[in-house]
Amino acid sequence: MAVGLGPLPTLHPVPGFELGIASAGIKRPGRKDVVVMRCAEGSSVAGVFTLNAFCAAPVILSKQRVGGTVRYLLTNTGNANAGTGEPGLQAAERTTARLAELTGVDASAVLPFSTGVIGEPLPVEKIEGALQAALDDLSVDNWAAAATGIMTTDTLPKGASRQFQIDGVTVTVTGISKGAGMIRPNMATMLGYIATDAKVSQSVLQDLIRDGANKSFNRITIDGDTSTNDCCMLIATGQADLPEVTEARGPLFDALKKAVFEVCMDVAQAIVRDGEGATKFVTVEVNGGANHQECLDVGYTVAHSPLIKTALFASDPNWGRILAAVGRAGVPDLDVSKIDVFLSGVCIASKGARASTYTEAQGSAVMAEEEITIRIELGRGDCSETIWTTDLSHEYVKINAEYRT
Repeated sequence: MAVGLGPLPTLHPVPGFELGIASAGIKRPGRKDVVVMRCAEGSSVAGVFTLNAFCAAPVILSKQRVGGTVRYLLTNTGNANAGTGEPGLQAAERTTARLAELTGVDASAVLPFSTGVIGEPLPVEKIEGALQAALDDLSVDNWAAAATGIMTTDTLPKGASRQFQIDGVTVTVTGISKGAGMIRPNMATMLGYIATDAKVSQSVLQDLIRDGANKSFNRITIDGDTSTNDCCMLIATGQADLPEVTEARGPLFDALKKAVFEVCMDVAQAIVRDGEGATKFVTVEVNGGANHQECLDVGYTVAHSPLIKTALFASDPNWGRILAAVGRAGVPDLDVSKIDVFLSGVCIASKGARASTYTEAQGSAVMAEEEITIRIELGRGDCSETIWTTDLSHEYVKINAEYRT
């Protein structure tokens, strides 16, 4: 039921970054559910992680290890290894130790990632049994297969790629993500992996993925639930024959930032387009705020409102629900007489009341579209923010009611 999401685009290989996929049969026999990624020696790795206090065991380990030397990333689907306490940490350590043993690196050079059912013990033996097959499958051309391998309730794999040239040298940025439900990243169930062959210092890389995630993964929501396992990683292999980026300035940094941000945006929006049960892709624009936080408060209040989301599903232009959400967003001293609201290009409310030019037929026509923009003008300042979300359908309820059955 993905909205406007087609087959994967061309995902350019990134020199120095290989991916291998294998089947551990964690949730379904024969399903390829283990992905190993190998970074070239000397790569820089940075990441952003969930702020959920019940963060999963692999998140705890990856946060501890990401600042050091990283050579491998190990992902399993079908089991989140969250809410599993000390045994969960030990299980994550065991899987990374086994991969380290097979590859001759220190266990601290392996970052674990998991996604799936919360609260179930990690099937360590199954994962360990699939590692050699994943290593044997390592290839720079396996991005598409890996995008499928990390899926859970996703209906389609998600990926994006960009290339640019600096001084005659081609630089590649490629990324994949997974996620369709339990989506309100807050760093960023979602996982994202982006790699480039540029050489970038770890500190610059960390700022790059933090800023990129803030404008993409941290601006999407499907159901308002922040997962225990959210992670987004950025790897720079340094294989491109260019100087190292050590400062956030200059033509190379600017071009790299643009490419990374575009890949982040593409794969983040793909998560929304493939939201569980989604029939609408909705952009919520909030302009004229006194500060960015109040724009976000209004945007998320609208995006999370069950009444608005069900109206979107029904293609019902019940615009009063939007006004009600704006009014309860907690904006101090909000002057509703300055607020205008638009459905795509149609003004539905002007100066806090129904627009004199608005007709129900106009609203119904907009709401019948698969892609809708709700634009809110607060009239308080110059700040703006944009959130991307979905409607709330019968299918979303069905998927989540039957998730463990």
